[in-house]
Amino acid sequence: MVLLARDEQFKGVIVPEDNEAEASVVDGVEVVAVSDLTGVVSFLNGMPAEPPGEERKAISQKGASGYQVDFSEVKGQTAVKRAMLIAAAGSHNLILVGSPGSGKSMMARRLPTIMPPMSLEESIQTTRIYSVSGRVSSESGLISTRPFRMPHHSSSNIAMIGGGSSPQPGEISLAHNGVLFLDELPEFKRGVLEVMRQPLEDREIHISRAAYRVVYPSDFMLVAAMNPCPCGYYNHPEKECNCGPGIIKQYLSRISGPLLDRIDMHLEVVPVSFRQLSQKEHAEGSAAMREQVIRVREIQYERFEGAGHVSCNACMGTALRNRYCALDRAGASMIRLAMERLGFSARAYDRILKVARTIADLEGSERIHPSHLAEAVNYRNLDREGWSG
Repeated sequence: MVLLARDEQFKGVIVPEDNEAEASVVDGVEVVAVSDLTGVVSFLNGMPAEPPGEERKAISQKGASGYQVDFSEVKGQTAVKRAMLIAAAGSHNLILVGSPGSGKSMMARRLPTIMPPMSLEESIQTTRIYSVSGRVSSESGLISTRPFRMPHHSSSNIAMIGGGSSPQPGEISLAHNGVLFLDELPEFKRGVLEVMRQPLEDREIHISRAAYRVVYPSDFMLVAAMNPCPCGYYNHPEKECNCGPGIIKQYLSRISGPLLDRIDMHLEVVPVSFRQLSQKEHAEGSAAMREQVIRVREIQYERFEGAGHVSCNACMGTALRNRYCALDRAGASMIRLAMERLGFSARAYDRILKVARTIADLEGSERIHPSHLAEAVNYRNLDREGWSG
C-alpha cells in the first residue's frame, strides 16, 4: 500500500505502529506510525509526528539474514554439490532421485546458502508478497534472505497457487526469488503438479475467479526430491529393490513428462559410505560455493543487460538462447547424437543448452564446448529410455 501511495505521488501514509518497520522500507514517502485512532486525530490536528528513528530504519532495511546450515556439513556427495552449484549459478530447476537417507532433503535445505544475495529490488518484491499475506515481522520490515518454502505433499491447489475467497498468494509466490522444495514429489496430487507448469514457464501465476482476477509473481527455483521406486531402493548399491516388474514405471508415471521436461537437471543421489561419513575433514562450505555463484551471476547480469526481465541463463527465450548458446560443429554433432539415442524432447534440448551455457560460464568460457554439453546431457537421467527398467 505504501509503494502504491508513493507511485500515486501521495505525500505520506499513516500506519499502525506494528507496521512501521515494514512501511519505512519505502523511500520517498513520509510514514506516520500511530498506536490508535487518537494518534490519527492528533496528527490531523497539527501535532507533529516523530519520524522513524535511525535504529528502526536500519532494522527495516536489514531484515532477517543468515542461515543456520552450511554445505560444509555435507559429507561426500561431490557430484550432487557440483550439480547444485550449477543449478544455483544459472537458476535451473533440479530434481534429486535417491533412496531414503541419501541426503536429498539435507542438501536441498542448503541451496539458499549458495545463492547470491538479494538485490534491493528483489527484497522489496518478496516483502510485498509477504506483506499481502500478513507474514512480515514487526521487527524486520524488509526480507533480505531468500525464501525457502517446503509445502507438504497433501497441499491443495489453492495452497500451492493461491486464491481463495479472500485472495492470498500461494506457495509458488511465497517462494518468489527463492526456492520451492517439493519433497516426495510423486506423493503430490497430479492436479497440483500440473497446475505448476504454466508458472514455471511464465514466472507468474494468473488466477481468475468470478469475483476477482489477480496476477502473482512466481519466479522461483524448483527443487524436487523423490525415491526411485515405492520401496526406495531401486539402483541402490547395497540393498535390493522389492518392487515387481512395471511398478517402478507406474510410480514414476505419477509425474507427467511435460513437468519433467520443465525441470532442467535430473540427478541420482547415491547414499554416502561409512568411510565418507566418518571423515573429519571439512568439505567445501557454502561461502566458497556462493562466491562462484556470484561471479557467474555477474557474467549473466552483464550479458542480459537491457534484455527486459531476463537476468539468468534459465530465463533465456528462444532468441537469446540461439544467440548465446551457439554450438560449433563438434558440439552440434554431439547433441544430435544424444537426441537420437536417448530420445530427448525439444524442450529437453532447450534445457540442455541452457545448463551447458552455465557450465561454460563457471569455467569462464565464452563458447560452449563439447565437454560442457556432455556434462549437461548427463543431468537428464529421467529422460533416458530404459532408466526405470
